Amino acid sequence: MVRSLWSAATGMNAQQTNVDTIANNLANVNSAGYKGQVAQFKSLLYQNLRSVTTTANGDPKPTTSQVGLGVRNSSINSIFTQGSLLASNSNTSFAIEGEGYFAVRGADGNTYYTRNGDFTWATNGTRGLILTNQDGLPVLSSRGRTITLGREYIANRVTISEDGTVCYPDGNNNPQPLDDMVIGMYQFNNPGGLVRQGDTMWAVSGASGPALNEETNEDVVKSKIIQGYLEGSNVQVADEMVNLIIAQRAYEMNSKAITTSDEMLQTANNLKR
Repeated sequence: MVRSLWSAATGMNAQQTNVDTIANNLANVNSAGYKGQVAQFKSLLYQNLRSVTTTANGDPKPTTSQVGLGVRNSSINSIFTQGSLLASNSNTSFAIEGEGYFAVRGADGNTYYTRNGDFTWATNGTRGLILTNQDGLPVLSSRGRTITLGREYIANRVTISEDGTVCYPDGNNNPQPLDDMVIGMYQFNNPGGLVRQGDTMWAVSGASGPALNEETNEDVVKSKIIQGYLEGSNVQVADEMVNLIIAQRAYEMNSKAITTSDEMLQTANNLKR
């Protein structure tokens, strides 16, 4: 009975992690570029009550007797399905159609990756304009450089083609590509190995593999950049609410197991009276 108390307690802890994960998904349902998460579980060690043996007459007992010792959270996996495209009034809003990621240089000098294309043109002192995210971190080009425009350019006239090329209209109002101005798009062999950094940004890890530059790598399917749209989160509210109900019921059942075990222990203690 003491074993059942601890097993049920591990179930309550595991379901609490599950509820925390679901709550985070629901909280980020309107976060651009957010990718949902799902908690995975695994059983703990099993205790042998009887091993394979024989009877007193020599007859075999082919089955064992094992009892489980509970459950624990094994991992929290990210779901990388495409989010819906949401129209935006900003001409510096960019959605990705495909497997690519934007690259952003963090305040610590490291490169991070994101699906959130809510960018803006910021002044860069006397040198002109620089493309940044909403936190002021510079967006990187396909060559790993900041995307900077001179003072002679007007921000609201800049357009971005599907391959990420930065264009500016000529005298006839026809968009013309600017030299060495391509928004970088990167992919990974294993996106599930990326490490979340907050602000819908990801960091490379040994499990994800290095970033693959779409411009120089011919083995990946090129992504498309759609100007005037943002990629919404891929969280399905209805599914998350169902998962939340299931997690709540599992939590209640584990709580009931603890209550039942306590009542059984109380009954056993009262036998001496």
